Amino acid sequence: MTTTASASRGNPTSEPPGVPGLLDALQHQVALFARRAEQTRLGGVGQVRNSMDRAAYLLLNRLDLEGPMGVKALAAGMGIDSSTVTRQVAPLVDTGLVKRTSHPEDGRAVVLQLSPRGLARLEEVRDSRRELMAQVTDGWTESERESFCTLLTRFNNSLSARAAGLAAGESDTPQTS
Repeated sequence: MTTTASASRGNPTSEPPGVPGLLDALQHQVALFARRAEQTRLGGVGQVRNSMDRAAYLLLNRLDLEGPMGVKALAAGMGIDSSTVTRQVAPLVDTGLVKRTSHPEDGRAVVLQLSPRGLARLEEVRDSRRELMAQVTDGWTESERESFCTLLTRFNNSLSARAAGLAAGESDTPQTS
């Protein structure tokens, strides 16, 4: 999908001919995905639709998959700041979805734990989101779903690694030598 405009701009990153057009298409599709994901919030279907924000879902999901943990460990695992986790967890504690408990080995330390109510709510949201994914990919083969999931996971991992590198002080500007 190379356009005359993209071909005429030159190739400052030394990529093979035709790649800028493909990268233009990719960045455009990612931008559309981000907008549509935000519009629908990929929240699910039925009464559960849009009923849990992304931050809450990701926090509850991590606590379910990895068990009780402190704010610092939760923040590190999610690649975000501890103060952000503290701010995002507060309403989850207030609504009884997460509980603060003493660390099993160090009673002075506090860990965050998914409450039974939180687990029930998370399962309800997961079921709704699973149904949405089934509807959106209706007509896809199982192989297509697996391929899309594999590539999307790889893409997210690459974005995460890039963000971690930038946070560690790597330059955002391509090096020329």
